[in-house]
Amino acid sequence: MDIIEMAKELGKAIQADERYIAYGLAKQANDEDEQLQNLIQAFNLKRTELQMEISNPEKNADKIQELNQLIKDIYQKIMANPRMLVYNNAKNAMEQLMSQVNNIITMSANGINPDEIDLESLSCAGDCSTCGGCG
Repeated sequence: MDIIEMAKELGKAIQADERYIAYGLAKQANDEDEQLQNLIQAFNLKRTELQMEISNPEKNADKIQELNQLIKDIYQKIMANPRMLVYNNAKNAMEQLMSQVNNIITMSANGINPDEIDLESLSCAGDCSTCGGCG
């Protein structure tokens, strides 16, 4: 099996992983939640309205403040939605999985023995100068 075929097999394994499945189900649940979608739509509209007001040469500071507060309120409602909480947890788990897979591939390509890569010891501190894990 060549490396491209192995990559395709890895893709299939990722799609069979419980984290991938949970992420897909959570995304679908969010997409089907009419109340949540209405909040997201309202958030996006108010954010656009805020951007327009900020770029207006005759800015209305009170309106900007009001829109900022409204956006914060809508955002809090979105993030408090039980389905959004499940989605965010599933998304974080999926991102962690992909980060681990990417670290293994990148570190292997940099000459490290894949069997010696300790994913538990890798954690991003935000300072790339001490890490070669992201590529």
